[in-house]
Amino acid sequence: MADKPMQETMAYLMMQVSRAHRHKVSTALAEFGLHIGQEILLAYLWETDGLIQSELAELMMVEPPTLTKMLNRMQQVGLLERCRDCEDGRAYRVYLTDKGRELEEPVTQAWNTVNKQILQGLNLEEQLLFRRLLLQIRDN
Repeated sequence: MADKPMQETMAYLMMQVSRAHRHKVSTALAEFGLHIGQEILLAYLWETDGLIQSELAELMMVEPPTLTKMLNRMQQVGLLERCRDCEDGRAYRVYLTDKGRELEEPVTQAWNTVNKQILQGLNLEEQLLFRRLLLQIRDN
């Protein structure tokens, strides 16, 4: 059996869906002066403020230099601050500022609005099946 053309594969369709989702999220985040990915970093800090940079890099599945660049940008606009860890002077902990904390509700609301838009037309059963399949694909 011959392989399908690339444009007919599930992987290609997932890439198209990912790009469309990224565009919607990027547009929503621009309202808050955020770039794509920064909301994920903020979400980890909203959950656990004061994470070490290496922990954040691992959680976000990004290389440390990529995270450092993101942190620099976010620190420059006053969303977070970095402080040396008192137990390990080589490590830095990342803390939200008041400005960073204030974004939790509006950014979460914007993310949920995008979520509703992308699931429009799917009933609850279809949404649950879609979620299960995405989790399976992620774990593969």
